[in-house]
Amino acid sequence: MQNRLFQSGNICFEYLDTWEVEKADTFSNPDCIATLSKGENNLLNVVAFPTQTDLDNYKEFMEKCIADDGGVILNSEFTQVASMDAIKLHANIKTPDITFDIHTYVFIEDGNIYIFELRTADFSSKTINEYDELISSFKLE
Repeated sequence: MQNRLFQSGNICFEYLDTWEVEKADTFSNPDCIATLSKGENNLLNVVAFPTQTDLDNYKEFMEKCIADDGGVILNSEFTQVASMDAIKLHANIKTPDITFDIHTYVFIEDGNIYIFELRTADFSSKTINEYDELISSFKLE
């Protein structure tokens, strides 16, 4: 396995070559910067857009949205990663068709919000460790 570099605008991060960069769905989500997948069970979306909110208010908003959608928040905390303050959230969602986890990191820097959301039905620690390594390599240039 080798690391590859993703770069778009001022955003860059490294990801393992076991992940595939998909065409970002900017039609449904114009703020989408990147979409990566690993097999059929892992989908990572990266979005960025201007914001006037801060991490405290966004954390509360994000938790409420997940709970309103019937999700169960397993962990939600402030952390520091990639030399930036962030929100780290882990939730479980059950739908009639599938049960999956959401792992989200949110950064707010210089009036912009950057959200990395992994939806996974692969509950192995290997995938989560790869995702955490990707997040650790996140840089704004």
